[in-house]
Amino acid sequence: MKTKKTKHKIHNPKKKKIDQIVQQMAKDGVEKLHILADFDSTLTRSFVNGIPTPSIGTALRKGNFLTPDYTAKANALYDHYSKIERDPSVPKEEKKKIMNEWWRKSFKLLKDSGLSKKNIERATTSGEVQYRPRALEFIDCLHKHNIPLVIMSASTVGADGIAAHLKHNNSHKNNIHIISNSFIWDEDGKVSGVCEPIITGMNKDETLIQNFPAFEVVKNRKNVILLGDNIGDVGMVEGFDYENLLKIGFLNEDPAGDLLPEFEKHYDAVILDDGPFDFVNSILEKIIS
Repeated sequence: MKTKKTKHKIHNPKKKKIDQIVQQMAKDGVEKLHILADFDSTLTRSFVNGIPTPSIGTALRKGNFLTPDYTAKANALYDHYSKIERDPSVPKEEKKKIMNEWWRKSFKLLKDSGLSKKNIERATTSGEVQYRPRALEFIDCLHKHNIPLVIMSASTVGADGIAAHLKHNNSHKNNIHIISNSFIWDEDGKVSGVCEPIITGMNKDETLIQNFPAFEVVKNRKNVILLGDNIGDVGMVEGFDYENLLKIGFLNEDPAGDLLPEFEKHYDAVILDDGPFDFVNSILEKIIS
């Protein structure tokens, strides 16, 4: 796997720490490594042609896939709650409750709007959601070296949407394990409900990997590279007995510069401006070599 040089900014104040962790991971070998990653705006781009496109859910809002009033109602929810999600001044426990409220309203709206499996397939093939540059190289390299990739996502379109996107891009490999929200489908292929517990962007620290089949695959792989695009994603590793942990964050948009200090506290390196996977790939290359 050869990576190209990138002009995107990487905030890397913990370089010495990163070098030490990478050296230890390389010494331990790929047999002890697994990747724990968010999906939307982490493996995928946050902007496509300069337009915010952070999720498959966004593609549903932008496309005419559901009832005529769906887009306006979904956009209203997004405009209201996304401001709270990005506000670093809102206490974590309060934000958890508010995000849960947003997700439940979104699920109800999808159900009332007649969401079907076919709608999800159309949204994932619309071109609105795209992998970051060189993310597919990363996924292919993991598969080649049999390194598990656990995707833990709070997507409102859930495991079905992520799986559909992976398949559409020929990247649904047998080393990939998805932990996400799951719909209950009726006999006509339409949503009739959602499985509990609901995963949001703020309660991943309560979504313990031990409670999912993927745990059996990674329980002895105690070196972890964690990838996320918000502070809540750091909680994905909660409860896992790791030995070495490297946390890489994607800060896709921060015009006022308010979020970088908080990202610095939680991540070992921060990739800015919706950047590509070059830095992550370079880390993986060092461990493999």
